[in-house]
Parts: sequence; C-alpha cells; structure tokens
Amino acid sequence: MGRRSPSTRLQAALAALAVAAATGVILTIPEASAAVAAGATGYASQNGGTTGGAGGQTVRATTGTQIHAALCGRASSSTPITIQVEGTINHANTAKVSGTSCNTAAGVIELKQISNVTLVGVGAGAVFDQVGIHIRESSNIIIQNVTVKNVKKSGSPTSNGGDAIGMESDVRNVWVDHSTLEASGGESEGFDGLFDMKDNTQYVTLSYSVLRNSGRGGLVGSSETELSNGFITYHHNLYENIDSRAPLLRGGTAHMYDNHYRQLNESGINSRAGAHAKVENNYFEDSKDVLGTFYTDAAGYWQVAGNVFDNVTWSPKGTDYNPAGPNPTSNATVSVPYAYTLDSASCVPDVVARTAGAGKGLLVSDGSCTPQSPSPTPTATASPTPTATASPTPTPTATATTAPPSGTNLSIGAGSDGSSKAEGTSYGNVRDGSLSTYWSPAGTTGSVSVKWGSPTTISSVRVREAAGAGTVTGWRLLNGDTGAVLATGGAAGTATFPATALSKVTFEITGATGTPRVAEFETYA
Repeated sequence: MGRRSPSTRLQAALAALAVAAATGVILTIPEASAAVAAGATGYASQNGGTTGGAGGQTVRATTGTQIHAALCGRASSSTPITIQVEGTINHANTAKVSGTSCNTAAGVIELKQISNVTLVGVGAGAVFDQVGIHIRESSNIIIQNVTVKNVKKSGSPTSNGGDAIGMESDVRNVWVDHSTLEASGGESEGFDGLFDMKDNTQYVTLSYSVLRNSGRGGLVGSSETELSNGFITYHHNLYENIDSRAPLLRGGTAHMYDNHYRQLNESGINSRAGAHAKVENNYFEDSKDVLGTFYTDAAGYWQVAGNVFDNVTWSPKGTDYNPAGPNPTSNATVSVPYAYTLDSASCVPDVVARTAGAGKGLLVSDGSCTPQSPSPTPTATASPTPTATASPTPTPTATATTAPPSGTNLSIGAGSDGSSKAEGTSYGNVRDGSLSTYWSPAGTTGSVSVKWGSPTTISSVRVREAAGAGTVTGWRLLNGDTGAVLATGGAAGTATFPATALSKVTFEITGATGTPRVAEFETYA
C-alpha cells in the first residue's frame, strides 16, 4: 500500500547521518574478500540449495556494462559465473548488452531469464549508485558484499521501479548476504522498497545485511490477492530508520531471527492476508508497532519467542489495525524445514553491528554471539541448539509409482490456487473430479496447489494429465506450509511419502514439453 509518506523522524535521522558523513564519522569500505562465504542459510538452502556461480568462470567488472557483458558472454543463460565487482556502478556506465544468454537493459542491473550467477563486491567495495538490481524469471542467484543506494522510481534518474533489489515473476533461490541497501527518504522523495518480492518469488534468504533510511523496507506480495510468494528467511540484519514494511508479508511463510530493528517509525513486521511469520530472538528498539497486521482487516499470523522489546510503543487496535503488542503472544505455530542456531536476543545489537552490511569482511555469528570468519563449508545443516524451535526434520524419501492410490480423493471439496494459469483455465479444474477440464501454467513451468481450512494428513498424490500441447517432464511436490520437498519426479503420475499433516500441498512443474495440462491433482491419506 502506498498510503504512508516518510515521517519527519526519518528526515531528521537522515540529516543526522549527513552530518556524521561530513565529519568523517562514517567509515569507508575496507578490503573485502574475493570469495563467496560459506553456503546459503535459511530458505535459500532449500529447494535444491543456492550456489550461484559456483564451479563456473570468475570475471571482474568495474562498470554495469561489464556486468551485463559477462552475463551475455556465457555459453548459455545457465552457465555458472561469478562476477566480482569493484567500484561505483551508475547510470553512465550501465548500458544494455545483447546476447543469447542474457536479457539486459540500460540503467539497471538486469538478472533476467538466467540462472547460476554470483555477484560479489571485492577490493575497495562495490557501490550501485541509483542503479537497482532486478531479478526476474531467474533462479540460483547470490548477491553478496554490495551497497545499493538511492534507487528511484520517480524523479531522475529512475531504475528498477525504485527498488534497491527487486524480484518478480517465477524467481527461485536467491541469497542476498552482507549487503547494504539504503535510500534517502520515502515515496514522496521518489523511492520505493529496499528488498521487494512479488509474482511467485520463493526460497529467498536475506542475511547479515543493513536496510536503512527508507519509507519502505520491503514487501512480499504486491496485493492482497497476490499470494504466490513465500519461504523467506531474514536473519542477522539491521533495519534502521524505516517507516514501515520491515517487511510487509502478504501470504506465504517467513522466518525472522536475530535481527536488530531500530527506529521503525510507523510499523514493522506486517503479517497479513494469511501470512505466517516465525519471529524469534530479535531485538526491537526505539520503535512503534513492530509486529502485527496493519492497514487491512485481512489477518496474518505469527509465532513469537525470545524477542526483546526495548522502548517499543503500541497503538490501540482498530478494524484495520491489529498490533501484536503491548504483550506479543503467538497466534499460530510456524515450522521451518531447516536447522539453524540462535544467538541470544540480548547480544543481537552487538553481533549485528559487527557483522551486518557490506565491507564487514563477511563475518558471521557462531551462535554464541561471537563474530568469526565464515567456515568454508555450509553450516545450515548443523543441529540447532536447544533454544532453536526450528523443526530440522529431514526431507522424507518419496517413492514414485504408476499404481493409483486407494481411498478417498481428498482434493474434492478442497480449495486451490497457483502461481500462474493459461487463459481459459482454472486452478479449480484440478480438483473437480473431471478429466475433461484442466489447468495449464502460463508457459512450460508453474505450480498449482490444493489446500484445506485445517491441517489434513496425506501420504500420496496422483497427478493426471489431459492430452494437449505438452507433457510434464519434471516436477516437485511441496509442503505448502513449510516449503519442504515431499517428492520429485519426471513424468506425472503417483508418488507416495511418509504421512504428513499440512494445510496446503503444491505440485510444481519444473520442466515440460510445451504447455502441459493437469486435469486432476488428487490427494490421498
């Protein structure tokens, strides 16, 4: 929603920062590591993981045009590549480059219709000045150790719709780490969000980063009916001097832990339209209405544990304004499929100050509030400490079979939604018991879900295709509540797996010959 303009408090803080910069208080960016640290954490470690350009060529770029040229010079749009960036990227040096392995545009770093890319700041640092980073129809992307600042959607120059980093249209597996995203005001000054996700963006982690001086921190979902996004992790980040959207969640599942929220001027974590937020061991300071459902009567949900609320004020409840405080309690249970280790909330301000943002040497926390250099191997699979309420249950092994399951098809009478649909098709056609109707994605890939009003136990599914232009050649079955992968396969058919209680199950098509037609998505206990 665009109803709130930047507060006078935001402008006053910006003025204070300007004075600090003029007097030399703000430090310059130190030497940065040339290598990508460790491995992706949180939801970016799921769905096959996020490795970026690992195993591919490494190139150096000092202009936006050179970044685009590196993408366009690959053998294909999926050839792995690591692009080390040093210097200032701006409109003057960011031009469109053409090629069969890229789809770029001037005035924005365009990561569009590509995969397997790492963009990492090195040397004296990488600063994207008024140039945003746009990720669209792409997967397996790492952005690390960069600063993106003052990206505008109005005024001059404009870039990326005003988002520092924006993701949209079937984006999967993005890890943004040790980066600094900042603006100099809110919408009335021409800025939009710092970290936005919409139109079927999933499996994203934002870690050890700084988001500051903006009217809007970021959103997940562009409207109350655009609920195809989710499975986002935010950890060890600093949100500072943000008016609202820290973040705004419309549907989906998000996990926020060990973040420091300071000076949230109007509202903070805004869980709405059925979103589920797991909020634990965060430190909220000098802020207002840091958690709740705001500016809508479409309720969202949260599970809270271990948080510190230091000088936080709370507004009265209203018909479209439901703060979680003054004594926040959980109104849902939210589980996550990965292991993690929690720092105590009491040390979060210190550990985040020493690790978060570009130019911090890629330091991470070891779970005991002690910054250290990242380990050379991923730590996301380590067992959590007893204080972590994560559910580290491994992904169950599924069995693909051609034999149809027995019993009652639980999809009949259930609900449904999806990521996209071809003209003239409906999500509801996959649960109507008729093979003469069908759903098709708007292309060769997409997802369709069956959902229930309360947790329902299933242990097998059967996907039945109708004859048409294409057939499914690759798919994944997902627990829509947690994002866990229940099964994978090639051709559509039947899959069994350990009995799982869930409210939503998703059939995601990852490959097809032409546009497939799913006539029925049957579920069984």
